[in-house]
Parts: sequence; structure tokens; C-alpha cells
Amino acid sequence: MRRSGTLARQVLLVRVGRRDTELHGVPDLYPEPRYADRPRRRYGLRRFQRAGIERVAPISPAVGPTPVTPTPVVAEESTTTSVPLLPGVRTPARRMKFALVNACTLASLLLGINAIFVAMQGNVRLAAFLLIACVAFDGLDGALARKLGVSSPFGAQMDSLADMCSFGLAAPVVVYASLAGEVPTAAAAVAAALVAACAAIRLARFNVSPSDGRFFSGVPTTMAAAVLALMVVIGLPVPGAVQIAGVALLAFTMVSSFPYAKLARLVKLPPWVWLVPVVGALVDVRLTFGLIVVGYLVSGPVLWLRQRRTI
Repeated sequence: MRRSGTLARQVLLVRVGRRDTELHGVPDLYPEPRYADRPRRRYGLRRFQRAGIERVAPISPAVGPTPVTPTPVVAEESTTTSVPLLPGVRTPARRMKFALVNACTLASLLLGINAIFVAMQGNVRLAAFLLIACVAFDGLDGALARKLGVSSPFGAQMDSLADMCSFGLAAPVVVYASLAGEVPTAAAAVAAALVAACAAIRLARFNVSPSDGRFFSGVPTTMAAAVLALMVVIGLPVPGAVQIAGVALLAFTMVSSFPYAKLARLVKLPPWVWLVPVVGALVDVRLTFGLIVVGYLVSGPVLWLRQRRTI
């Protein structure tokens, strides 16, 4: 090799460790006997200092160092997107409609709170009527939002929170107050807690699951609360153990995956189908109510089996 070799030749011939030994006086731990008796004039200390090589990296001379581009720092405000309370054009008329819909939701929530207070004072029947009013306002706000064209994610979240207050808390309190004198306190507490837990699971699952326009997946909390309230108002003459079993069954149907028909499909039934419960209510309202509730609860497993057979 020539004396004016390239950097690659110097990499091959110059041992950095040995030059560090000559610079710092550290003994070479791995001496090379092949070059022990050869004078080191060609690659002496001065040439090594001129080269200025202290560390050798296995990088090809043809490839230059890649410039490191700093990652841009994005402000937190630019990554977060705010969802408007009222999507679309915010005219005064649409704002009034939006306020009317949310007023119905708040009315359902306030009625549920008052149902709790009334039930704690011992007036269970009045508390059940307040629950029925909650059911009415809960159905009214959704119908008005679709009718007036002011549906929004904010309204959906408000409706879910109001349902948890009215049907996930007020309904169990009313059930507990109605069963406290007929069954042991522990059994009534367990039944009420079961309704609250299943209602919370049902509402959370409804918020994250895709909606089906034909059927509910499980009994909705609104309908379950209506059944419990009507059961208190009518005063079914059944033993306390049967009432506990009915409450537990209704709670489990809320978190089940059985398909239950929506009210819009029930309205489309032939008129004579609606005439039967009306006549039955005039004869014996308690028996008619019990048969309707049992028939609706049984319809879920029947539809589920029918769908399994058609797949």
C-alpha cells in the first residue's frame, strides 16, 4: 500500500487500541507477536496524530451521515377537537328547539331524584307515579329531537346520564321501598342492587354498541323501570319471594343479548292485537298486566331461537 492511503486503508492497518496504548501508556492486553520486532516508523505516533482517528465506526465512505430531522412538537390544543353541542347552523329557532329537548331530559332526571326522596319518606305509590312520568319524558325527548332535527352527541350523553339517575337509581330505591315490608331487608337490598348494576351495564353497552333499528339487545332500562313502577302501582297479589324472583329476572333480561321488539314495531301490529289487552284490562288489570309482561319477556328467547334456526 502507498504511504498516502485512504481512510479505509488506515482503518485496516491502524489499531486504535495500540495507539491508545502509546498515547496513554496503558499496556496492550493483546500484543501481536507478528509485528513485535518491526520498527513502527511508517505508522508512527505523528502520523496517527495527523490522522486524528480516535474511534473507528463501520460506516461506508460512500454513504454520508443521515441528517436527523427533529420531530415537530405539536401543541396539545391542535390535536384536540371540540364537539359542538348543537351540530349544524345555530339559529335562534334551532337553539330553542335544542333547549326544549334537553329540558325534557332534565325533567326526567329531576323526576327521578324526587322519586327517590318520596320513596325515602314512605310514599312508595307516589314515587312509582313519578317513575312513570320519567318514562314519559324519556320517550318524549328522543321523539322531539328526531322530529325537530336537533339530535346531537351531547343530547345522547345527557339522555344516558338521566336514564342512569331515573332508571338505574330511582327505580331500585322504589323497588326496595316496596319490598322492605314484605321480604327480608337483605333480600330487598340484593334485588335493588341487582337492578342498579344491570341498568348501568345495559346503558354502557348501549352507548358503545351499534344500534339495530328493529330490535333491542336486551330489555331497555326504560321499559324495565316502567314494569317495576306499574308493578308497585297496581299492587300484584303475589308472595314476596315471587316478587324478588321477578325483579331478578327482569334485571338479568336487561343485560341479556335476546332481541326484543321496539315500540315502533309493536305499534304496527294489527288493531285486534291491541284490543285484547284493553278488554283484558277492563276485566282484570292485574292478570292482564302480568300476562303482557311475561309474554314480552318470553318473546326475546323465542326470537333468538328463530334467528338461530334461519342462520
